[in-house]
Amino acid sequence: MLLMGKREKNEQALSDLELIRRCSEGEVRAQELLYRRYFSFAMSVAIRYTCDEGEAMEIVNDSYMKVLDKISGFDTTRPFRSWYGKILVNSAIDNYRRRNTRHSSHIQISEIEATEEQEPEIDAELFAGDILYLFMQLPENYRVTFNLFEIEGYTHNEIGQMLGITTSSSRSNLARAKKVLRELYIKNFNPVKKEQ
Repeated sequence: MLLMGKREKNEQALSDLELIRRCSEGEVRAQELLYRRYFSFAMSVAIRYTCDEGEAMEIVNDSYMKVLDKISGFDTTRPFRSWYGKILVNSAIDNYRRRNTRHSSHIQISEIEATEEQEPEIDAELFAGDILYLFMQLPENYRVTFNLFEIEGYTHNEIGQMLGITTSSSRSNLARAKKVLRELYIKNFNPVKKEQ
């Protein structure tokens, strides 16, 4: 038992570069350790692109298989997390395209009322779970566009190429996503607007 604890401690002390080197040599234990080390990060990226935890897990696993396929060509002067993040996003986009659900949504856009140009008063006590709840209510095409533009930093032109849509569709999806988020926030968390 003591030997097992010592081994785990030594494995946790391994640097990313050492794990990457061992992974490129095909060491299965190093592959498992690298997967575990970045699992939370990978799930946090994948879950933003799908409402389903099982599907997010599939994206994580698909992306990790791509990492292992390409790891021998990884540039060790660059951060692994950034490299893996790009692979994760690309895997999520591949998954989105494969399902081709651009027209499905969780809410009907017609249900969203016209918003005022004025921003709603924001409640400083909004929790991460509340924000995630609002975000997951967005139609998938809006959520994916929002992620790529606001979180990942892609341009509308790049998003259009990734999703097979026009640049103007990307802009429109982003604007509508923001409008829907405002309305959902007002509807669910802004008591001032509810009372009026």
